[in-house]
Amino acid sequence: MDLEQLRALAAVVDQETFEAAADELRITPSAVSQRIKALERSVGSVLVRRLKPVVPTPAGERLLRSARQLVLLADEALLALRSPGWDSTAHDAGGSPSAGTVTERLRVPIVANADSIATWLPPAIREIALGGRIAVELLRDDEHATADLLRSGDAVGAITADPRPVQGCSVRPLGTMVYRAKASAEFIRRWFPDGPTPEALAAAPVMQYDRKDTHQLALLARVAPDATPPQHFIPDSVQYVEAVRGGLGWGMVPDQQDPDGELGELDPAWSEDLELYWQSWTLDSPGLEEVSSAVVRASALLRRPGG
Repeated sequence: MDLEQLRALAAVVDQETFEAAADELRITPSAVSQRIKALERSVGSVLVRRLKPVVPTPAGERLLRSARQLVLLADEALLALRSPGWDSTAHDAGGSPSAGTVTERLRVPIVANADSIATWLPPAIREIALGGRIAVELLRDDEHATADLLRSGDAVGAITADPRPVQGCSVRPLGTMVYRAKASAEFIRRWFPDGPTPEALAAAPVMQYDRKDTHQLALLARVAPDATPPQHFIPDSVQYVEAVRGGLGWGMVPDQQDPDGELGELDPAWSEDLELYWQSWTLDSPGLEEVSSAVVRASALLRRPGG
């Protein structure tokens, strides 16, 4: 297998068409097609279905992760050789790259859940971006599904709720996000005049992030199993909390998004601890370690006093 053939495979899957892959690789679509065909001949399997969008076959999926790992390591080695300052970028006192910093960067895709992106993760992204070496691509998915992107090779690191390491990955604990059942004071007065009884919970609108969101329904299953209240879906972490604050419904809100306690709790006992972990490929990659270290440092915001 040729490295450029593996690079073409990753590009057509990421970009979803041969034309877009050709633009990224700066070659012709015909050259992309030839590289894919040559790779398929060498492994003896069809690797992609030539549809719009292009999708990998099962054999292609199995090869993709290894292909992306090899491309990452090759790109990192090439940058270090071609740009003498790449692996020792200097910073000024404010943490910004100094004059003369190299412009080429290593692309590192990572995936996180929306609530982490909206709260504690931005300082890590800032540190990585200002480091001058990494071009981070931040993907978003549910914390129970982010590890799937490690398995597929779409991401090299993931913030996940799963402590079990994906094959070929290492795991580091990050901390805990605490979710509490909250609503605006006006909403509580209107819908829960006698408290959050099962009857009231069956009628009061509930906020959902998306169809993967289990926080609210898990609570309802525990405290009011027969309740089927109206549900509003807002797939944006910030706007979700704004909707709760605006009285559209009640929802499980992480402490980091209501730091001053402006929202009222339905019941102080109704909280959920979400343990988060950082999983990343086990590779000898300084760039990946730089990203991992920044994420772990930022996660100090999740750790409880004395934890």
